[in-house]
Amino acid sequence: MKIKSPKDFWAGLMFMGFGAFFLVWAVIHYQMGTAVRMGPAYFPTMLGGLLAVLGLFVLLGSFAIEGPPVPEFAFRPLILISVGCVLYGYLMKPLGLVGATAALVYVSALGGHEFNWKEATVLYVILILFSYLVFVKGLTLPFPVWPEFVV
Repeated sequence: MKIKSPKDFWAGLMFMGFGAFFLVWAVIHYQMGTAVRMGPAYFPTMLGGLLAVLGLFVLLGSFAIEGPPVPEFAFRPLILISVGCVLYGYLMKPLGLVGATAALVYVSALGGHEFNWKEATVLYVILILFSYLVFVKGLTLPFPVWPEFVV
């Protein structure tokens, strides 16, 4: 058999691997229960099984349907977006929601292939407003909004 769509082949293998991992992990570490009285392993087991089955369909489709090759892996976006998320977590307490979100948006935006200050700033303002309204006002979560030295 010849792989006609390498992208779908590797995606199918990845889905099957993740599905099998979570299925086995849930069964080993949690009680399954029954369909009437579901235990903590029931939902992850079902989702893991569905993901593995979906992966099998994608994998089998890679042998039948012509598709694009696997593109070259881009490390820069992966690294910068990960760094942005880590910065957000570490900067939330000292810089508040405003400063941590700025670090997240601008560092992550640098990972894109077209960085634009105006677009990143518009995204930042919208994200701050949305986060403030939903998490601080709506859900009343105790997030510090401003940096410690401002308040």
